[in-house]
Amino acid sequence: MPAKPIHLAAHFPGVNNTTVWSDPASGSQIDFASFVHLARTAERGKFDFFFLAEGLRLRELKGRIHDLDVAGRPESLTVLAALSSVTTHLGLAATVNSTFNEPYEVAGRLATLDHLSGGRAAWNVVTSWDAFTGENFRRGGYLAEADRYNRATEFLHTARELWDSWAPGDLVADPVTGEFARPGSGAFAHHGQQFDITGHFDVPRGPQGHPVIIQAGDSPQGRDFAAADADVIFSRHGALEDARAFYKDVKSRLARHGRRPDELKIMPAVTYVLGDTEEDAAERAADIRRRQVGPQTAIAYLEGYWGRDLSAYDPDGPLPDIEPDLGEGVSQGRAQFRGDRAETVHTWQALAAERGLTIRELVIEATGRQAFIGTPQSVADQIDTFVQTDAADGFVFVPHLTPGGLDDLVEHVVPLLQEKGVFRADYTGPTLRDHLGLGKAS
Repeated sequence: MPAKPIHLAAHFPGVNNTTVWSDPASGSQIDFASFVHLARTAERGKFDFFFLAEGLRLRELKGRIHDLDVAGRPESLTVLAALSSVTTHLGLAATVNSTFNEPYEVAGRLATLDHLSGGRAAWNVVTSWDAFTGENFRRGGYLAEADRYNRATEFLHTARELWDSWAPGDLVADPVTGEFARPGSGAFAHHGQQFDITGHFDVPRGPQGHPVIIQAGDSPQGRDFAAADADVIFSRHGALEDARAFYKDVKSRLARHGRRPDELKIMPAVTYVLGDTEEDAAERAADIRRRQVGPQTAIAYLEGYWGRDLSAYDPDGPLPDIEPDLGEGVSQGRAQFRGDRAETVHTWQALAAERGLTIRELVIEATGRQAFIGTPQSVADQIDTFVQTDAADGFVFVPHLTPGGLDDLVEHVVPLLQEKGVFRADYTGPTLRDHLGLGKAS
């Protein structure tokens, strides 16, 4: 059996503790030059797409703006439209919320990006669960969490109806007037539980038919949504066995929606650290993690789970000896703090006791995503092993430096994957659907 092709993508680091701000090589997350550098690096490496996240409100901690991760967040589609003029093949993926937008507006913006880029647009469909974010919008907090995927599903289906309202094909002459038009030419009518709209869509069908759809939810509803409607899953499952279980589960859901396993690409978010030797790479990785999780960050993260002010505790000392306050909490705008905090706290207490971890060491352990660490050859081998053993179809790399964090990967690891014959030597088509092997949407 031939080796599976590997898919690679780049994620521009957003507002979080991924970026090592103190590094002399760390640059702006606002200047357009930073976006250009990372996007062009990804294109030089023949990556499938460049991915931007979305932030609809600045996070807060204990009622104040969380100053450890305030960088601002330029609007994704605007940035990608600008990047379409300085790239030629790289896919351009934007996160756009389905809770606080409308299908007509989003479908038009994405179809426009698809035209501007020559067929390289992608949409990461996300939902918003919290009233805190909703306060920035007129409908703040109105949507129950259980209903968010109902809206997202109908939102996506409505957008597809709008894209399909312009039929593909050549212009057709009216037999009476002789005027030329495309069949359908934008007329639509959608009557559903979430949306009831009629009219004419004003953006002709894009080069891909439909932009590529990305999804990142991990709940049972999210997995079903992806199996039915997504082209790519941006997964958080990076540890090998966990990733294999997720891969198997999601791929098994495709058949009930009449889809083949290869019609959905699963791409976990990962990082990497290279070194001259395995030991050198491990030392560098440990240093990066300690810089990503500084003392203030460690305490702030723990406060999100404990629901208490823990500023009096030593980040390099033991975990707090008090039980968590499971009320409203002290952190706003972080999805990870909305689950079963009591269970998480008790799990961490047991882990810290078993391994003798300090607060900072525990947070480093808890917040780390899958990282490929080693020499260029061993990292290339690790990436290939994941894909060939059905733990992933590829990876979305989230560098720890902006904007040069992918330079070493593209320079030293990608050529080794190309030598293995598991990654493209060049682009074979102009559109993102071509890169992903999906074919044009009908």
